[in-house]
Amino acid sequence: MTATDILLPLGGLAVASVAMTAAWARQRRTENAGIVDVLWAACIGLLGAGYALLADGWVGRRVLVGAIVVLWSARLTLHLARRVAGEEEDGRYRAIRRSKGDGADAWLFWFFQAQAALAALLSLVVLVPATAAAEGFRAWDVAAALIFAVSWTGESIADRQLARWRANPANRGRTCREGLWAWSRHPNYFFEWLHWFAYPLASVGLPGGAWLWAAPAAMLFLILKVTGIPPTEARAIESRGDDYRAYQRTTNAFFPGPPRAGERALSA
Repeated sequence: MTATDILLPLGGLAVASVAMTAAWARQRRTENAGIVDVLWAACIGLLGAGYALLADGWVGRRVLVGAIVVLWSARLTLHLARRVAGEEEDGRYRAIRRSKGDGADAWLFWFFQAQAALAALLSLVVLVPATAAAEGFRAWDVAAALIFAVSWTGESIADRQLARWRANPANRGRTCREGLWAWSRHPNYFFEWLHWFAYPLASVGLPGGAWLWAAPAAMLFLILKVTGIPPTEARAIESRGDDYRAYQRTTNAFFPGPPRAGERALSA
């Protein structure tokens, strides 16, 4: 392990912490903590790009993983920024303000710092392949590029389909069942998760590469059990009631599959 391998992630954590502190100060004025989601995606992209630029591994692989993380981050950051700017504060954060009362800002400060730490940790998926000395592209690198292309395209399509549905006033209070949303209740989450396979694929056989499979495993747990599907579906039931319950019975929660009209669907 070189000094670069140690200093880069420490510097990344410091940068993420400062950025999240500034974002926390901003949300005190705007009362919209959704900025944390925007900064989380942006921090991973910026840190990953920094690792790809400053690491001392083979330049071809540095360019590959740097491009993947920057393209992923740019798309998600802009998507979340538009949503935060155009909508009221996400229901998750409004619920925190209600439950924490006068202590909400203090609780949110440490939540923002936890997101900084998570962003710094996840950005390490770029550092491993970026510091590897092995030269030449392999079939694994091609697989990484392909899985990213599928994930980026799928998530972009899912977001556009949902935005088009929501833009139609006739669909207010109704659940989108068009396109990818007929095959999964959360196709955006599915393709987001798929993207995290690009980094361990690009790191197969490289020093430390085996550890990177923890990234898609951790993201799957967070999406299925913590910050993804559970709060999203709770808000959907609250706002759309029986229409969303019917959607749950006919459509997989996560892994895409044909809609099962007329029978009770099992959660994926």
